[in-house]
Amino acid sequence: MMMPSIFGGKFFNDYFEPFGGYTTNGMLKTDVQENEQGYLVTMDVPGISKENVKAELKDGYLTVNVSTSSDKEEKQEDGKYIRKERYYGSASRSFYVGEDVTQEDIKAKFEDGTLKLVIPKKEPKPAVETKQYIAIEG
Repeated sequence: MMMPSIFGGKFFNDYFEPFGGYTTNGMLKTDVQENEQGYLVTMDVPGISKENVKAELKDGYLTVNVSTSSDKEEKQEDGKYIRKERYYGSASRSFYVGEDVTQEDIKAKFEDGTLKLVIPKKEPKPAVETKQYIAIEG
């Protein structure tokens, strides 16, 4: 009978994955709601402090970056290490919000491990059609 391997199971994943067992695929779980005025984006970022959450608007894309680091140290009384761990990780999500949305238009609030972003709907400005004439000699 084959025994399950501790190397292929969940045992090591709990200790060596970034964010203390969360994978980056599971990080930044996001809900997007649409209403008449715009969009409400709600992201779950449990265990992350506000200082480690950054939102940037560039070329019509809203990007949310989250990073974390943690050092855990447990010692016996005689000073020998029983366990010493470090977690470093980051995750990001990007959303196209349009070229006409500005940084001032987006409202963000961070509370209890949840980031909420309110993004207004903006009608694209119609492109002004310009006529370009070719000079004719003669």
